[in-house]
Amino acid sequence: MAKGIIIREAHFPGKAPIEAYGNGGFRFADMSHRGSLLVLPSGIHGWEPADPLALKASDFDKLFAEAGKVEILLVGMGKDLRPLPAALRAALKEAGISADPMSTGAAVRTYNVLLAEDRAVAAALIAVD
Repeated sequence: MAKGIIIREAHFPGKAPIEAYGNGGFRFADMSHRGSLLVLPSGIHGWEPADPLALKASDFDKLFAEAGKVEILLVGMGKDLRPLPAALRAALKEAGISADPMSTGAAVRTYNVLLAEDRAVAAALIAVD
C-alpha cells in the first residue's frame, strides 16, 4: 500500500492581521499562503472563487454559515475596484451582512484596522501579483 501526500484544505484556525499581500498570495501569522483568502471569525481559509470577475453567492458558503458573527464583509476585488454582482449583494443583504467591494490592498488595510477594533468583520481577498 503506497503512501502519498495528503493535501488538506488551507485553514488557519483563528484571527490574525494580514501582514503582507502581493506576488499572488498573502502573509499572516508568520505563514504565507499562495492564492486568495476568505477571512472569517472561525479562521482564515484558502479561497478560490470559480471566476473572480463574476463572484456568486455560492463562493461565500462558508461566510453564510457564520452570518450571525459577521456585520461587515470587505471584498478585495484584485487590483481594481469592481462592483459586486446584484444577486450576490442581495444574498449578503438578506444575511444581514454589509459588503464593501474595494481593491485588495484597501481591503487588507481596512480589515486590519477593523480587526484591531474588535469589529465583526470578514474579508474575501482576491490575490494580486
